[in-house]
Amino acid sequence: MDCLMKRIFSIVVLFGLVCQSVGAQTRSLRELQQRLVDMRFGMFVHYNMPTYANQDWPDPDASPALFNPTKLDCRQWARAAKTAGMTYGCLTTKHHSGFCIWDTKTTPYNVMQSPYGRDVVKEYADAFRAEGLEVALYYSILDTHHRLRPGHITADHIRMIKEQLRELLTSYGPICLLVIDGWDAPWSRISYDEVPFEDIYRFIKSLQPECLVLDLNAAKYPAEALFYTDIKAYEQGAGQHISKETNRLPALSCLPLQSSWFWKTDFPTTPVKSVERIVGDNLVPMGDAHCNFLLNVAPNREGRFDDNAIEALKAIGRAWKNTGHVADIPEAEAPIISSNIAKFRPAEGTWSFDYAITDFAVDDDYHTAWNSNPEVEHPWLSVDLGRETPLNMIVITENGRPRLEEYALEYRAGDEWHPIETASKAGRVKIHRFDTVWGDAVRLRVDKSSGAPAIAELGVYNERR
Repeated sequence: MDCLMKRIFSIVVLFGLVCQSVGAQTRSLRELQQRLVDMRFGMFVHYNMPTYANQDWPDPDASPALFNPTKLDCRQWARAAKTAGMTYGCLTTKHHSGFCIWDTKTTPYNVMQSPYGRDVVKEYADAFRAEGLEVALYYSILDTHHRLRPGHITADHIRMIKEQLRELLTSYGPICLLVIDGWDAPWSRISYDEVPFEDIYRFIKSLQPECLVLDLNAAKYPAEALFYTDIKAYEQGAGQHISKETNRLPALSCLPLQSSWFWKTDFPTTPVKSVERIVGDNLVPMGDAHCNFLLNVAPNREGRFDDNAIEALKAIGRAWKNTGHVADIPEAEAPIISSNIAKFRPAEGTWSFDYAITDFAVDDDYHTAWNSNPEVEHPWLSVDLGRETPLNMIVITENGRPRLEEYALEYRAGDEWHPIETASKAGRVKIHRFDTVWGDAVRLRVDKSSGAPAIAELGVYNERR
């Protein structure tokens, strides 16, 4: 018995040491960002219910019986990715119409109820790892089948999101990147308050600390800071293009090889994008711009790539060699992940034209702005938070060319204004983190500017630390 107890004690100690070792090996966010940029090139795989509807937005109540691949071959996908010099894949586990292609316990609207009846996410993850490639996943917050859409979101929806993410992040090994879509974009209209970003972000990190979170939100948020994402994303098909000359953030740009994201009946006979465009316009210059490139290749209804896609990937591999690291990413502020408590709150300020009043600085729209009248020598802008509340970060986003040169930030408590910081930060987006204070209003005072200030958003946050 003593011998058995000693063996059990040794195993427990060894397990504890292993856990400590794993914890000690957790890389910093900057290291993980650099690693993704250095991976250079990945394969996006849009494969889900839209594949069988000949459109990207199918009926959200389409029958699972439609999902019926007869020759699904994830190893073919992985081998094709490898011939192109790709280092990882990213599969659409659930798109906007809500069909789950893994063995989920959260909803019957999943692949196990289809004629195929097997876990596609598992087959994909196993196949890509077998070829030495890393595994990323795509997940849509917008879910029209489960009525998870603006104005209809309930506590049960939030629980479903978390449980689905728990399944995806605990059943398929290490996930290097989670690409999230349909969340706080102008077209999806699901805010980071309705589905709380910070809660979901921290939940993901609690399951896999080294999983980068990428939200496809570039349609809304400025390119100069990491708003609600670890990696700045650009969807070229939606008109989002990285500045290859000025970008200083870890970034990812995505583009479909074919004419759209999901397979269409004309794909086998329609020319794909040229090697010159993929390599010359994307892979080579993006490496210099701290940007990973994610090329979508859409499987057909059999679950395989068409011949023209396979040949294109081989040609890319012949024209370009993945040399990995190009340049170190510049130092950058940590991502903004908390809710903006100044959003839609009453704002006041110095004189401005009617078409550019203070309301535009708190309207959650980075394309509108409060413009101070040029006649005002020392303009100011304030936002009333309604009650005293903790705050520890203020983000000033200017509209267009930065003009603020010297300015001060203040908070109001007990009817008196108190200083937070006097600053002269450069750049369009100015992030100020400070020790927590309690106040019921925040004010920006401009002491010096190169022109009349134009503030797109004055954001106030209480981030968890």
